[in-house]
Amino acid sequence: MAPDTRSQPDLGAIRQFSIFVENKVGRLNELVQSLAGADVHIVALCLVDTTDSTIIRIVVDYPEQAEKVLAEHNFAHDDVPVMAIELQSESQLKDVTAALLAAEINIHYVYPFLFRPGGRRGLIVRTEAQELAASVLARHGVTVLGRDDIAR
Repeated sequence: MAPDTRSQPDLGAIRQFSIFVENKVGRLNELVQSLAGADVHIVALCLVDTTDSTIIRIVVDYPEQAEKVLAEHNFAHDDVPVMAIELQSESQLKDVTAALLAAEINIHYVYPFLFRPGGRRGLIVRTEAQELAASVLARHGVTVLGRDDIAR
């Protein structure tokens, strides 16, 4: 039986890659095609662009394989742990933000999943205190997802 991630969130299992690319036509396609060629699926995606460069943030189903692909294709990148949560409804978002505010945990950024099994809603959340945030949210009834929850 799988552990209950609501009572024991496993934060270290979900990694976000930040890929640094020049802001030019086709770079996102190169990344997507490279990962797809290795049967790695992007489950969450966020782009932040400036005039000259773009940061592509992704969460994938198989991060070890993704890391090899990024290195093989010379994509400059780093990775950080992120929290993945499941929302039962849009209205639960207020519970997430209220719980983190009450615990005085700053949210750096949030972005949605592209897809989740069974059509469930999910968010990637990066905070200033990841482990504490996961614990706080779990205590407030928010489902904190583990790596197995996002793998295909």
